[in-house]
Amino acid sequence: MAKNIVDLLWRHSPAAPPTARRGPKSRHSTDDVVDRAVALADTEGLPAVTIRTLAQALDLSTMSIYTHVNSRADLLVLMADAMHVRMPSPPVDGSNWSERVRGVAEGNLRLLRAHAWLIDIQDPRVALGPGTIAKYDRELHAFDGTGLSAVDRDAALTFVLDFSRSSAARMHTDERAAAFADAWTDAAPRLATYLGDDMPLARSVGQAAGEAMGAPYDAGAAWEFGLTRVMDALSALVGGDARLGGR
Repeated sequence: MAKNIVDLLWRHSPAAPPTARRGPKSRHSTDDVVDRAVALADTEGLPAVTIRTLAQALDLSTMSIYTHVNSRADLLVLMADAMHVRMPSPPVDGSNWSERVRGVAEGNLRLLRAHAWLIDIQDPRVALGPGTIAKYDRELHAFDGTGLSAVDRDAALTFVLDFSRSSAARMHTDERAAAFADAWTDAAPRLATYLGDDMPLARSVGQAAGEAMGAPYDAGAAWEFGLTRVMDALSALVGGDARLGGR
């Protein structure tokens, strides 16, 4: 019988229904299955996480995996929520709202950079998990004292998280940018001869940016520029200048 995803996510809650067992006790728990799946995703990427490969990694039959999770889709939801459970809480004491929000953005970037496979899990059911709900609650508190309505607080947090997610995705895609830095030194002047005067703006701006960054794209510079714009936009909503630490 299929297990409800909410019951699976909240399996450690005191309110969880008792689990009826038939036959011998399993050698592995649902936590073991999720932990091994996370380890596989970290080392080999999300496509490597299948019911078959997970069964092999745990020395179980595929049917044994299905006694813990209903499907690969449900497994991915459990994995994402487990990572949210383990995510360190952002510091909140002695800081103003802008510092707290910046901490939320940076914490999510670190999580997604450390476990890039999370970027590809888009299942809305992740929001049902205890780890995800606790993360949401903590991060909403970053906007304490801002005077935002409940709806605006939720939208502001979504704005910040979407920026962190898109930045992490871009960084993951452009991992080869660092290796390209040496090639850029040789390629830039050659490219300039081909561009000529046909696209003067692209040439002048690209040259200035390339010389400043030593490459056609700098993920760190893009992150800082974008996060500053995010904070500016939130400051306009809240009132006060986030860069000056307005409360």
